[in-house]
Amino acid sequence: MTPMLLRHFQSSGRSTAQRGGALLTAMVIVTMVTTLAASMIWMQWRSVQVESAERSLAQSQWVLRGFLDYGRIFLREDKRNGGPDHLGEQWAVPLAEVPIASFLSADKNNTEDAPEGFLAGQILDASARYNIYNLLSFDDPVTVVPSQLLAFKRLCEYAGVPASAAETLAQNLRKALMAAKNDTGDQQQLGGEAGRRSAPLLPQTIDQLVWLGVDAGTIERLRPFLAVYPTTQGAPVNVNTASREVLAAMIPGLDLGRADRLIQARQRNPFTTASDIVAVVGQINLQDSNLSTESNYFELQGRMRLSNRVLLQSYIVQRDPDGNVVTLVENTVSGVDSPDAVSKEP
Repeated sequence: MTPMLLRHFQSSGRSTAQRGGALLTAMVIVTMVTTLAASMIWMQWRSVQVESAERSLAQSQWVLRGFLDYGRIFLREDKRNGGPDHLGEQWAVPLAEVPIASFLSADKNNTEDAPEGFLAGQILDASARYNIYNLLSFDDPVTVVPSQLLAFKRLCEYAGVPASAAETLAQNLRKALMAAKNDTGDQQQLGGEAGRRSAPLLPQTIDQLVWLGVDAGTIERLRPFLAVYPTTQGAPVNVNTASREVLAAMIPGLDLGRADRLIQARQRNPFTTASDIVAVVGQINLQDSNLSTESNYFELQGRMRLSNRVLLQSYIVQRDPDGNVVTLVENTVSGVDSPDAVSKEP
């Protein structure tokens, strides 16, 4: 091979290698640019989704605040009308899911830009269930009320829960209240500052009862019969709205069969006094039953659906003798669409 031909092949090899390196560099650059562009698009899409979710949440909360006012109006008017509280009254009728545009304006020209949302809700009688705070006396020191503990044990029995769960919940609830009061006498009962720090927190919802040493399975079995709202005066159970299990637990000597008779009787004519139940089931001890025919505590449940996003808002409210309604507990849950999102009263 002549020197000239050798130089030609060497030059040709270098040119091919240079073209290959340039092509490889171009491919790397294109890959990096594509990756960065895809990452930027994904981040932008994610920001849009987050902003949309936050906007839907804010809009839903505004609407559900309006549902709270809607419930207050019904409860105030019901108190003004007087008489016993029962499930045949207007406040007990659920609000079926309706477009929120129907609430905004009767003029269709003013609802074209209304969000595609749907509102549903209902008012439940919290006085139909047993409030766990009835277990305690709020004296100094805090004690467990024996008659209420016996009633709660009967309720656990009807719910298929061991009676030991009632004792555990009552004692831990007592410790939680003593720690929350932060009173000198209560701290001594707890064993000093160390005992106060180790005491459980006071629950405000049914799910938070796990703080009191009760497992989730037990809570689910008790859920239809329990309420959790703070009160220092005790919360009577409404004989016109309570389930047969709650009635049988609250009235010593009453079994489930006679509790069914009470429910059938109140459907015909709501009880006007707690003693009216004697005419249905015969002589029975009502001294420690803590019953009433009126309700002072209610749970307002609202459900707002925007596209596939759902916000559930519940309020435990107290209605005073003048009809004024005060919110005690507020709870919010958000998630995806579910046809059974609003629970039904047991």
